[in-house]
Amino acid sequence: MRILFTGGGTGGHFFPILAVVREVKRIAEEERILDLECYYMGPDDFGLPLLKDEDVVPIRVLAGKWRRYGSLENALDIVRIPLGFLQALWNMFLIMPDAVFSKGGYGALPAVLAAAVFRIPLIIHESDVVPGKVNRFSARFASRIGIAFPAAAKHFPAGKTALVGIPLRSRILYGNREEAREAFDLYSAVPVIGLIGASQGAELLNNAVLGVLKELTAEYEVVHQTGEKNFANVQAEASVVLASGHKERYHPVGFMDETGIRDFYTVCDLIVSRAGASSILEIAARGKPSILVPLSHAAQNHQWENAFAYAAEGGAMILEEGNVTPHILLAEIKKLIDDPEKRAKMSEAALKFARPDSAQTVAQELLKLGLH
Repeated sequence: MRILFTGGGTGGHFFPILAVVREVKRIAEEERILDLECYYMGPDDFGLPLLKDEDVVPIRVLAGKWRRYGSLENALDIVRIPLGFLQALWNMFLIMPDAVFSKGGYGALPAVLAAAVFRIPLIIHESDVVPGKVNRFSARFASRIGIAFPAAAKHFPAGKTALVGIPLRSRILYGNREEAREAFDLYSAVPVIGLIGASQGAELLNNAVLGVLKELTAEYEVVHQTGEKNFANVQAEASVVLASGHKERYHPVGFMDETGIRDFYTVCDLIVSRAGASSILEIAARGKPSILVPLSHAAQNHQWENAFAYAAEGGAMILEEGNVTPHILLAEIKKLIDDPEKRAKMSEAALKFARPDSAQTVAQELLKLGLH
């Protein structure tokens, strides 16, 4: 059996694909599905080392974005889009997969079009409340459509759409608290605050944290993912701020691999995060109360829509970008930490919202389509 995966070159698209790849391989081994071959078609090398670790064969094709603003790149994309389609068509003919899984994003379009030409069964997955343009377009060719938020259902045909959550990497869903505390050098008994800015928009959170870092570390341990490019500057400024404070309670990291993310979710009592769909569902799956800061300039305002839909279920509070000042952030953190009953209810709502078996559900459906 041959299965092809495709999606845009960001973590929000890639990591759910990785989760499904792993589940497909696990189920195929359990059910003795022989000669499984997995391929990934996309426009860049994002996540390539991880794909190679899973024996996934990468196929690079050109792709172009659909921009609604003036840019010289638009002229280049007029060429990239048809060339990418021809590349995808040729490679699809050579491989002729039994099923295709698309996570959406501009990088998925060539593979989706080629799958439609060859009438290959296609599953698409939409992580956000408001679907992206490529997934809206792809829906007409899809045999199955998976969504992460109930509100997204109205954008797709009811007969082939199912609420499945977001495929999450199983390796980040479970952790040992003592081992995780040791990994971050956490030795006090005070609550642990986790802050993570994701790949976009970390700077706003970094500045807010630094503005009240002395106050935060006076009462809490702070685990702070700064983003790789910001790490050196944040660490340098923090060392000045905490020269006469609890510097042993501040734990900055630039980037976290799967083990780091797993330990991060395990040790934190409260998480402050951007509102990417995968981040929300990861936080929910670990049952962590959270403060979400939606990225204001995200495409189609999807982070705000995601955060609002999740907060409406009781799993999080929303702090808008315009209100992210150091002392407002500190006040919101203190308000939740000082209210254990509220945090317990948020944790319960988070777990109720989560669907940790999403990757397994998608993988089973993908294999079922490929076998028929």
